Amino acid sequence: MSVRNLWKIVSRATVAAVAIGGISVISISKLSSNDESFYHTLAMPLLHRLDPEIAHGLAIKCASLGLVPRQSVQDPIELETTVFGHKFSNPIGLAAGFDKQAEAINGLLQMGFGFIEVGSVTPLPQDGNPKPRVFRLSEDRAIINRYGFNSNGCDAVAQKLDKWHKNKGKSSGVIGINLGKNKISDSPIEDYVKGIQVLGKYADYIVINVSSPNTPGLRALQRKDELQALIARVSTEREKLENKPALLIKLAPDLTLQDKQDIAYMILKEKIMISGLILCNTTVKRPSYLMNNSKNEAGGLSGPPLREMSTKAIYDMYRLTEGKVPIIGVGGIQSGEDAYEKIRAGASLIQILTVLTYNGPSVIQKMKKDLLLLLRQDGFKSIQEAVGIDHKNK
Repeated sequence: MSVRNLWKIVSRATVAAVAIGGISVISISKLSSNDESFYHTLAMPLLHRLDPEIAHGLAIKCASLGLVPRQSVQDPIELETTVFGHKFSNPIGLAAGFDKQAEAINGLLQMGFGFIEVGSVTPLPQDGNPKPRVFRLSEDRAIINRYGFNSNGCDAVAQKLDKWHKNKGKSSGVIGINLGKNKISDSPIEDYVKGIQVLGKYADYIVINVSSPNTPGLRALQRKDELQALIARVSTEREKLENKPALLIKLAPDLTLQDKQDIAYMILKEKIMISGLILCNTTVKRPSYLMNNSKNEAGGLSGPPLREMSTKAIYDMYRLTEGKVPIIGVGGIQSGEDAYEKIRAGASLIQILTVLTYNGPSVIQKMKKDLLLLLRQDGFKSIQEAVGIDHKNK
């Protein structure tokens, strides 16, 4: 090993030790508070001294141990909503990609999320793509990831979910499970069937993820014929479950208008058994204004550069499905105003993830406060009244 490579390893280990050590001396009361300035000036800068994937793992560990802000009061009644037959205390959820292995559900729910989406989970364990595979674009407040469905597999995640159900019960929050396929698979459709068979009984809703850009061939499943065959098969399997979880499809932001029209037609005219849509996944596009040096890394881009593309996808699909299919809006949400924009475009619920990397967990409560203020300013008494209102005003 060269002296230069050895120095790099030592330097990274030192930075990690300093960052973790710095966090460890912070009082638990601070970690468990919603002190915005604390996360902005101390906690997040320390985490950003770590490799992004290591920081991600540390954040999951903190959440699993309960070392996160805890919501101490009930959400305002105006934020309560019912979707897919389930009551959500508020419309802000955690997107898939954070708690991939169902390690920190309780801690995450205690932070004030209305719902948590676990995964993506693949049938068999797989390591995902080679590291490094996560890149912060700090100047753009964005992230590029090419994880590639790194997963402990359905059986391991089922054990975690079974333990959570037995110890805590389902009453503490709405849980979605996001399913993916293995990179090497004889039958992608059967991969999703296996996921439903093993994990479906633990889910309030199931997501069929056919839109990650980091698994070769996956997005081809969004084509009309392939998607029809997939949905028909997984719908049949879902009907065998006693709890009948809602069945959602997560789509890419890069779909053509024809793709969107085909999917809407399948839902409305052919009446495929889809409960809702998640719009949208990360994008492979790279806006010209990106500033960070990692902007050309392969993978899916998330954060503010995705916001307008995501909102347009929500608006289009709400219009094409005539507002008959609930939509979870995700992509570039940084504030209550961004969340409200997606709700007005047609989203019944919204999800966040990348913003947590830059703002920390205190952003959840701020987002809810700002969203509530916007609802009241416009005279709405509930989230449901605001969903899709931009279509009605035209």
